[in-house]
Amino acid sequence: MATAPDGASGLPFGFGEVAGAPVTAFGWPVVPKGLGRMIDLLRERHGDALPPLYVTENGCSYEDRVSPGGRISDPERIAYLEGHVAAVEAARERGADVRGYFVWTLTDNFEWAEGYHQRFGLVHVDHATQARTPKDSFAWYRDLVAARTAPPGA
Repeated sequence: MATAPDGASGLPFGFGEVAGAPVTAFGWPVVPKGLGRMIDLLRERHGDALPPLYVTENGCSYEDRVSPGGRISDPERIAYLEGHVAAVEAARERGADVRGYFVWTLTDNFEWAEGYHQRFGLVHVDHATQARTPKDSFAWYRDLVAARTAPPGA
């Protein structure tokens, strides 16, 4: 939730808690309906002048744990993505011209504010060995994309 500016961030607003909303490892509230509402507001305010929309760099960080068998189960990230994709789909059903949804990010990467501490990727990166392991969210998103892009009758 946006609040009055705090002055320290340089932003024209501050961040407040969203009561009852889960949070990411960064402490950011997870509010998929907020994305849908923002898309609706853009459509309401700009009407036919609004160009087609693309949701880019939408993702979340969680403290991923590698199981002894090498699996990375990340149900929170799957829930996050599922909620946000559903919010975009609902906005499309209400008439928004949203043509793409892009996850942030494929692999765990270096974040300017947090270094390698926060993990946003669908693929886990072992920073010591550079080994990459697809997380459960990778499989979930792969299957979602495949189901939505399959040719008719396939």
